[in-house]
Amino acid sequence: MSLAVVSLFVAGCTAQPEPATPALWEVTAPDGNKGWLFGTVHSLERPADWRSAKIDSALENAGIIMVEVADLEDQNGLAETFLNLGTSNGHPPLAARISPALQADLKKVLDNTGLDDMQFASTETWAAALMIAQAETASLNSEYGIDRAVIKAAKGKPVVELEGARGQLALFDALPQREQRDLLEAIVRDAASPDGESASLAAAWREGNMALIAQETQKGLLADAELREVLFTGRNKRWSVRIQQAITSGKRPFIAVGAAHMAGPDGLPSMLQGQGFAAVRVQ
Repeated sequence: MSLAVVSLFVAGCTAQPEPATPALWEVTAPDGNKGWLFGTVHSLERPADWRSAKIDSALENAGIIMVEVADLEDQNGLAETFLNLGTSNGHPPLAARISPALQADLKKVLDNTGLDDMQFASTETWAAALMIAQAETASLNSEYGIDRAVIKAAKGKPVVELEGARGQLALFDALPQREQRDLLEAIVRDAASPDGESASLAAAWREGNMALIAQETQKGLLADAELREVLFTGRNKRWSVRIQQAITSGKRPFIAVGAAHMAGPDGLPSMLQGQGFAAVRVQ
């Protein structure tokens, strides 16, 4: 799931960096102004050696950095935002919020993660789903997330949020209960499967394999048409407008967002091309 706030609260130990050649695009507006699109991952099991001459050149020439969420270091503020939006009273057990066919999978996931169904009585369904997703990927470390690394590499350049933590979580909070339950079921299915999406996406990101990432964006929760529109396509549409404005105004933005948002016909490169921009992959 390409969301910066899903993996904010995981810590880990130092490990040897793994080589990575993530995808990078140079975007040129009809008026000749430029920007760059860079696909990230929000957490990794081990740090990545992701810098290259082309990425460093783009960062050096950029005027601003655009990311999903800028203040990733404010753990307390992020946790408070999550609790404020995700807490309300009177919810049934999670087992009553999913289909009977997934009861066994839910029990397996809760047992594996050490979570207890009783602890979710005051947790909205979308928030419970994200808590399970976070617990299920506890081996991943947000400190190794590439969003954080890009922000650190900004070297004093302005960092602009495309959403912010509250805006990102508000997408979930606004989902109808039916879609929240679809989200929960999709996350339970993925968590119960032998190979969840996180490991596959991380490997594809390291290789710059956008074809595989595009395949992953057709699975899990993004296979649900309503969730896909809210969490993927709709966000890309809004972001593409802001990106176009930043490029044409001469701000030379370096846009670093989840790599899934670069994939397929609904990805940012394709959307920008559809608006008359050239988006050429340079790495």
